Amino acid sequence: MTKFYAWAYKCFRPLVMKIFNIHITGSENELPEGGCLVCANHISNFDVIVLAAALKRQLRYLAKAELYRVPILRRLIRALGAFPIKRGSGDVGAIKTTLRLLEQGEMVGYYPQGTRHIGVDPRTTPVKHGIAMIASRAKVPVLPVCIQTKNYRIVPFRRIDVRIGKPIYPEEYGIAARTPEEYKRVSEYIFKKITEMIED
Repeated sequence: MTKFYAWAYKCFRPLVMKIFNIHITGSENELPEGGCLVCANHISNFDVIVLAAALKRQLRYLAKAELYRVPILRRLIRALGAFPIKRGSGDVGAIKTTLRLLEQGEMVGYYPQGTRHIGVDPRTTPVKHGIAMIASRAKVPVLPVCIQTKNYRIVPFRRIDVRIGKPIYPEEYGIAARTPEEYKRVSEYIFKKITEMIED
């Protein structure tokens, strides 16, 4: 955890926890060290803030490249651990950065859905298959996290449940071959572990 992130975490986490009314279960499943892919459903722009507050370790995450055009914002999100991705272009640079961070023992956040689905039950949404490709190359555990709130819309002070599942290790999600079919199977397997934590 960088000094700036540690300072921000200490100062702002209590406020974030209160404003978003975050309730965490499964914290014992978070891996204390080593490279790890954090995979969560995506319901809001605030998801990364909710995840960062819910987890004990620093979360590295991808931010759309457009945000880096604003100098002050660029410096802030970089300090908080973000790195850019060019959406819709199969950004090889972002993939290489992700793999390097995982190799260095960092925890990187990814959304298997690829984009936000506001107000939609995650169980009804499609899953992109890039997460399986990353996992297969990095050979790191995947930490499934479920973000649930009423109507899947984040509203200040409305309760948000963050459920952290047990890590999914490479032996479990085991990719037999680097093929589109296998990537599809593994990505859907990982996302199912997330949606299984949804409580009706």
